Amino acid sequence: MSADVASTLRTPKSYALARRALDAMETNKVWPTPLNFELWVHYLAESDGPVAAEIDSVLASGAPFTDQVGERIAALHLPAMKLNGELLEAGKSLTDELSNVSRAIESARETNEAYDQQLASASQDLEKDGSARDAVEALSHATRKAREDNKALESKLAETNNELTRLREHLDQVRREAMTDALTGLANRKAFDEALERACAHAEKTKEPLALAMVDIDHFKTFNDTWGHQTGDQVIRYVASVLLRTAEGRGVAARYGGEEFAIIFPESRTANVMDAIEKAREEIGSRVLKRRSTNENLGAVTISTGIADLQPGESLAGFVERADGALYASKRGGRNRTSIAGAKRNESRAA
Repeated sequence: MSADVASTLRTPKSYALARRALDAMETNKVWPTPLNFELWVHYLAESDGPVAAEIDSVLASGAPFTDQVGERIAALHLPAMKLNGELLEAGKSLTDELSNVSRAIESARETNEAYDQQLASASQDLEKDGSARDAVEALSHATRKAREDNKALESKLAETNNELTRLREHLDQVRREAMTDALTGLANRKAFDEALERACAHAEKTKEPLALAMVDIDHFKTFNDTWGHQTGDQVIRYVASVLLRTAEGRGVAARYGGEEFAIIFPESRTANVMDAIEKAREEIGSRVLKRRSTNENLGAVTISTGIADLQPGESLAGFVERADGALYASKRGGRNRTSIAGAKRNESRAA
């Protein structure tokens, strides 16, 4: 939080501000998650700030304040989330630099080894000439000293290289964890954005096909309203597990935000992806879930899906928008179905 907001929350007015934030969230049908609460405290405490401007824009548009909207605003304006992104980039840069250092160390070791061999060869040649005995002895002594120094240097370089390797592996692990959605184990939104950018660049360069599937859990709000957020999380994890298996070996499955998911299918067209997505949809809808804490029957869960092919010269935003448009065509068509984004219309396959 900014210094002004933080100081506001350490005054007698803080409880009133917190209550106002909760009331405003309830009025605008916003779930009281920790992230949303922080955003709405900013909204009320800094009415002329960037967070307030973003929220006012959403409210004025009449669009729902979804988890995706909150995550987007937080990523842009909340210091903690911006810092997290900056740390990820710094970690990546440090990893790249460590790789360069490791290569330099290996090169230095090879150079020292070659120098040692040259000294040894020169010593052998001089030893053949008796008139240069003193020079041979001096050179032999220097050679032995160089060998000893080289061995000590190689040992130290090996230790340093091992430590750099350990540090690089640790940074890679931290980066992987930071790019993973904690609830589902899928790639998170940042990882999805990076993976899609790479996939689109590769498809543009190689002219290979690329397909994108957007998935949304039908009537998810009903699960939360009826059973609570913990049961809602159970539903999200279940759907995520099926989508992860669907993408395994073929692409990248990500939690796009809230109850929405995305799967990137490199070297694939919608015609190839359709069967895999339909199998996932049918599997998800065929199972009747039960509430873990009480064993109560939750009923069936269904998903709606939209699939799009990357078009030549299409932007990332346009690509996602077309896949999302196909998803909402499935929603409008009655849900529990898959739609394909076409140039002029959306084709769909229902249960």
